[in-house]
Amino acid sequence: MAATTAGQSGLLIIDKPQGVTSHDLVAAVRGALHMRKVGHAGTLDPMATGVLVVGFGNATRLLNIIVEHSKTYSATVRFGQRTTTDDADGEIMPGEAGAPLPDLGSVREAVAQSFTGRIEQVPNAYSAIKVNGRRAYDLARAGAEVELKAREVTIRRFDVLDAHAATAADGTPVLDVDIEVECSAGTYIRALARDLGDLFGCGAHLTRLRREAVGAFRADDPRAVHAHVESRTFTNCEGVTVTRNRAVLDETGHALLSRALPMIDAVRGALPIVEVDEGEARDLRFGRRIACPAQLPAVVPCAAVVPATRDVVAIAERANARELKPLTVFPAPAGRD
Repeated sequence: MAATTAGQSGLLIIDKPQGVTSHDLVAAVRGALHMRKVGHAGTLDPMATGVLVVGFGNATRLLNIIVEHSKTYSATVRFGQRTTTDDADGEIMPGEAGAPLPDLGSVREAVAQSFTGRIEQVPNAYSAIKVNGRRAYDLARAGAEVELKAREVTIRRFDVLDAHAATAADGTPVLDVDIEVECSAGTYIRALARDLGDLFGCGAHLTRLRREAVGAFRADDPRAVHAHVESRTFTNCEGVTVTRNRAVLDETGHALLSRALPMIDAVRGALPIVEVDEGEARDLRFGRRIACPAQLPAVVPCAAVVPATRDVVAIAERANARELKPLTVFPAPAGRD
């Protein structure tokens, strides 16, 4: 039986499986909830697993805010091999013959000296960044020369955990190093691996990437929704046999909705909260300014809520030193004006 989703809004914390795109999971949620108004807060590469925050209904208005939250990743960097995409989905590139591999202490020292705080990094050409309206990875796959500009990112924490020597499938001696990184939005962990490999002259790429958290939304949240991959092989109109993956949610319908974060919990994870009364809520919904609550943050947008009724009223910000103005207004709960 299909879930009744009319008028419902919320966030899903989905633990993305390897081998499908973020868009595949959005499509799966649309099908499961029978809703079109669904989106996600930040792309994960097909190789990556972990937190994908998916919003539906009015919660989609929170996604542009959540995408700017800090991210936490765990990953494995393989020293000794370069790839075209800086991860395991790319093709192995010729390396520098005989280049020595670093040891764990050298990697930790390099990270402490050059890969923490504010740094400049150039994203890989196989990224979702748009160049003249097209995704960089589409241009790169079409054989176009893609040059992306360096951007400043912030690495708040970069822990080098452990390392072990291994032999790659082609017989190349490699060193696999496990890391954890907490960073600003827009940071490419693939680029960190590539730049570390370049620093040591031996090349490096990611063999594993998992997003553990997007701001307050974590993979270990008990409400997290799991998914798996199903493959389908078919012959296309040109007579070519094609295998495609699709994302399948482990829960659908009412079971899926029961794991969704309602709007009040969604905004608490996305924004600072300010409490308003019913009269102020009415004014905000009519686009009127209200007096600044005492606990209002100095700069950032906030969510105005009526705590007694768990009514999420608006996303708002300071208009001036004394007034709060609405930026985005949410409809009143059914049965109330």
